[in-house]
Amino acid sequence: MYLTRFRVNTARPGARRLLSSPQMVHAAVMSSFPDLLPTATGDADAPRVLWRLDQNARAEVFLYIVSPGRPDLTHLVEQGGWPAAATQETPGWQTQLYAPFLGRLAEGDTWAFRLTANPVHHIRRKEGEPTKRTAHITPVHQQKWLLERQERSGFRIIEKPQDKRLLPSGTTLKGHEHHGDRYELTVRDQRALSFTKSRDQGTSQRHPVNLVTVTFDGRLQVTDPEALRRTLTQGLGKAKAYGCGLMTLAPAAHAVAG
Repeated sequence: MYLTRFRVNTARPGARRLLSSPQMVHAAVMSSFPDLLPTATGDADAPRVLWRLDQNARAEVFLYIVSPGRPDLTHLVEQGGWPAAATQETPGWQTQLYAPFLGRLAEGDTWAFRLTANPVHHIRRKEGEPTKRTAHITPVHQQKWLLERQERSGFRIIEKPQDKRLLPSGTTLKGHEHHGDRYELTVRDQRALSFTKSRDQGTSQRHPVNLVTVTFDGRLQVTDPEALRRTLTQGLGKAKAYGCGLMTLAPAAHAVAG
């Protein structure tokens, strides 16, 4: 497995076009692997290509990729990087082996994390109707979505000491439980994405795609290293083709950015 970081040159028109569409980013990412077909393997446990865009400032945007093979981002450098500055030693992106880091994960370790995800649930509006996948749109429910997945994903989000909590736990309208600021977890950058995609390759038939994405920042403790390795290499949640599901870790005392 490999972890790659590419800084996007937001001053370039090609970069701005790329950032305007998760489909374009997905296609560009998948084109970085000459031996990888752009179709799913069907094996839920197989490593897959994950990606995420982090916009730390208006002119500071990073693309992170986790992949089973080493990528070649030459086309991305030419479209949205600094091609004149690229050399054989510094081609315009950084790639490192991910396995050594993954192998060092141990139960009890504490890390800062970042995750962009598509928190959804399934609802039935009236009796007899099929369930429909629907986005969570409030921070309370988005946070709850992640908390419900932490145990099987190999980690637990760290709780704040009582004297550091500003808001009490309690209930919202309609009795939905919330946790105040019990956890070292923030939910930010909610985005509603809407675009169309082809139903099948090689056809002109298209259908709409609507997504709500959010970014989680926080601190976690490793509870199951093997499960966490699966989370880091296979992703968490839906819409992985559109920049969701990639969790990255950093030393807890530093910024959460890969």
